[in-house]
Amino acid sequence: MFLWVKFHATFLLGPCVLTSVPLQPGIYRHREPQRQVCSMSGPKTQAVHSIPPHTLTRLAREWLAEDTPNFDPAGVCVGSEEVEAKLLCKTPHTVLAGSPFFTAVFTEVGCTVDWIYQEGAVIGPDAVTLTAVVRGPVRCLLLGERPALNCLSRASGIATRCSQLKLTAKSAGWHGEVAGTRKTTPGFRLVEKYAMLVGGTSMHRQDLSGMVMLKDNHVWASGSIKEVVKVARSVCGFSSKIEVECSSTAEGREAAAAGADIVMLDNFRPQELHVAARELKNEFPALQIEASGGVTPENLASYFSSHVDIISLGCITQGCPVADFSLKVHKPGTKQRGDY
Repeated sequence: MFLWVKFHATFLLGPCVLTSVPLQPGIYRHREPQRQVCSMSGPKTQAVHSIPPHTLTRLAREWLAEDTPNFDPAGVCVGSEEVEAKLLCKTPHTVLAGSPFFTAVFTEVGCTVDWIYQEGAVIGPDAVTLTAVVRGPVRCLLLGERPALNCLSRASGIATRCSQLKLTAKSAGWHGEVAGTRKTTPGFRLVEKYAMLVGGTSMHRQDLSGMVMLKDNHVWASGSIKEVVKVARSVCGFSSKIEVECSSTAEGREAAAAGADIVMLDNFRPQELHVAARELKNEFPALQIEASGGVTPENLASYFSSHVDIISLGCITQGCPVADFSLKVHKPGTKQRGDY
């Protein structure tokens, strides 16, 4: 049976079973949290069920093969003694994302993972927080270390940024959706899109097959917005939405009249966006309006409008900081600097 995440029996203690209390530099002890029931029914935790087990296995094998395509000379140095390693998060207030990928990598090399935090939980606020424990043969554990950490660090960084953006929208009382884009790392899109889900934002379309988006180059190559929408509709039929990128209110009006479901107002200044969106919504009440281009975490709030349904940001994935995780091997019965 394929196992995504193995939780401790004490999981119901909440998202933080252990917290780190510094005694002196590099030395920590356990502090028991107050007992609380932690729900597993929210969208962040349900996101793990969106990834088919065979996809996790395939990705884990690809990442491991990329990192160790032939011999592992360092494995001879350490052998196959059973050890445990502690996963430490060193970026306070990180939203944990990517645990299914992390676990899949270690499952593939014969190790087990016990998670102390659930997917979607906020880790911290301590400078260093014990997040999970990995057990297995030392050479196998070290084979999985880097691919697993890469997934976890990248996914958690994206989920953390998405969570911050979602909070900005919620605090402003905006009704729409913050969304990502296709500006993802080649070969790593599934992980990055999944992290958006955990962080609470929309993935937008996952690929070119997911929804028809007609951009300026499509329009220029076809001759007109009306023509390109007509041709697209003849191919995708009723089951797919059509979105058209527009650089003016007039183009948005032409796209809506041609039958587009969504109009993307691209690179509009906030005030221009609000006027254009209001005009288009008044004429086409069922039309969805997306704002994109030039939106950053710092200016996101200025794009909020009751007439704007979606705001997409490339910076959700491009230039997004990663979360700092490390894995420290620990032999049972021994003590070392940085113990928990």
